[in-house]
Amino acid sequence: MFELFVELSLRLRINLMGYDYSGYGQSTGKPAECNTYADIDAVYKCLKEQYGVIDEQLILYGQSVGSGPTVDLASRVPNLRGVVLHSPILSGLRVLYPVKRTFWFDIYKNIDKIVMVNCIVLVIHGTADEVVDCSHGKQLWELCKEKYEPLWINGGGHCNLELYPEFIRHLKKFVNSLNKSKAGDTNGSKKSVDSKNQTKPSESGTSDDPELPEVSRNSLDSQLEKSKKVNKPEKSRMSTDHVDRFRRRKGLVW
Repeated sequence: MFELFVELSLRLRINLMGYDYSGYGQSTGKPAECNTYADIDAVYKCLKEQYGVIDEQLILYGQSVGSGPTVDLASRVPNLRGVVLHSPILSGLRVLYPVKRTFWFDIYKNIDKIVMVNCIVLVIHGTADEVVDCSHGKQLWELCKEKYEPLWINGGGHCNLELYPEFIRHLKKFVNSLNKSKAGDTNGSKKSVDSKNQTKPSESGTSDDPELPEVSRNSLDSQLEKSKKVNKPEKSRMSTDHVDRFRRRKGLVW
């Protein structure tokens, strides 16, 4: 992940902070829903107190199960710059069962919290995601208050979207649009990102944006070619103690 973080920082010209959930990577503790909320709160506190980052400068990014802590924090912080949801889930239970209502024992209830997010939201999802169906991303996008043009990557899976050229192009477009709206606010302009009129989704391979400078693109391109040649089931990054219990009951492999 570190290599990807470096590339995103370079190509998007942003400062980036990543973190491991409790019980994963270099983090101690036990993996649990409540702990992931505490994890993102700790990172948010660090950015505010140690680095002096204000809410209006902060873009939250959540991938897969990470969309849960991201949406939770975004629903509680009203003045964020923006939110990116990458292969997000409607809720933990809805990944396994097509339920029509939210049960008390469900986890990461993004479907109920997304309506409380006030900032603009970009949703990215692969159309061939075999772990979290693309319908999760599309429904969350529909429920957003402030929508940015979504990106549905044709043929994209659950763990390889960053290898597609349109992924970085669309992220760059999103970040640039936030910078422009920020500049307009600074100059006293009433102009902002027109999210309400951005209802036409971007599809894989379609973009009017000029090509970005090639910054360590070769390594990712080669990885994409390899992923296309190897026909193996994808391994999701989704994993919590609650979800693991659901998974064992259903015999699913993530």
